[in-house]
Amino acid sequence: MHGPASSGWLLVALCAATGAYCLLRMRSSVEEQRRAAGGEAFMGFGMAAMAVPAAVFTPPGWAWPGYAVVFGAAGLRALWAARSGRHHLHHLVGTAAMVHMAVVMAGSPARAHGHGSSGTPLLTGALLLYFTGYVLLTGVRLIPVVAVTGGGPAAGWGDRPELTRACRLSMGIAMLTMLLTM
Repeated sequence: MHGPASSGWLLVALCAATGAYCLLRMRSSVEEQRRAAGGEAFMGFGMAAMAVPAAVFTPPGWAWPGYAVVFGAAGLRALWAARSGRHHLHHLVGTAAMVHMAVVMAGSPARAHGHGSSGTPLLTGALLLYFTGYVLLTGVRLIPVVAVTGGGPAAGWGDRPELTRACRLSMGIAMLTMLLTM
């Protein structure tokens, strides 16, 4: 993505750390949580790969269409999974945003120089509105979460709702950043 190298590396670190935590969440005993964590780990690592500063590494010409295909396939999987849970609709919007960014980067003649267009302004604006709302809503939902152990064993890493929400919040913020720096 476009932008200063230092903030780009911070974005890479945030997305990679979030992806790593999501891999830990895949150890949950609840199958739905494992599935959601797998999709979020994929998005975290994919966002980290796309956020590597262009000043440090300029991907080959085939990389951006490759990202579009991979995230398009993930979007189809999210669409299929949306039959069983509405959270997958958010994954669908996230993968659509990644496809949009990859297509814009593939079509940007100045992508190697760190300058590009923002793509279709209406689509980019709609995605910015969606992720701004998502970040605000997720942030508000994070505030009242209280850990309840109730005498049983403490929840493991994969079953902590406040950490899951914090993970989703950080990925939403990272998506906003990527859309803004596109």
